[in-house]
Amino acid sequence: MPVRPARPFDDGAAAAAIYAPYVAESHVSFEEAMPDDREMTRRMETALDAGYPWLVAEEAGTVLGYACAGPFRPRAAYRRTVETTIYLHAHAQGRGVGRRLYGVLLDELVRLRFAQAIASIALPNAPSVALHEALGFRHRGTVEAVGRKMGRWVDVGYWQHALRPTEPD
Repeated sequence: MPVRPARPFDDGAAAAAIYAPYVAESHVSFEEAMPDDREMTRRMETALDAGYPWLVAEEAGTVLGYACAGPFRPRAAYRRTVETTIYLHAHAQGRGVGRRLYGVLLDELVRLRFAQAIASIALPNAPSVALHEALGFRHRGTVEAVGRKMGRWVDVGYWQHALRPTEPD
């Protein structure tokens, strides 16, 4: 299954369509208003322009999902740590697409010399937890009731993946 760098003007609409159910129908994303095609294109451009990868997996020319990284925190000391995310189209789940796509993202982060990847997972979310742990992420803590969506408080768990040994700059 091909995984390639996102092309903002070509892939923005597909990314928006993949992301829409997570915003509208679940607590997985804490966004409450769905970003449109233009906004997703802008997000891709911003990440890519800042040197962060945004990848898509496709099958027969159809985008099945995307995975990306961005800054973990804005202060300079965090510059080698990224926050990662992945979203898949419903029919792509359970087929190994996520593992392949996220694996390529992690390889790219290593190539770019990032040291740590952090995943924030709205809980409960057993499929996301299983994917992250299968790829080497380890649970580092949970903060309780930090988001409110769909009429309930939601916990967020943090998973960490050491991309390379920490070393002096």
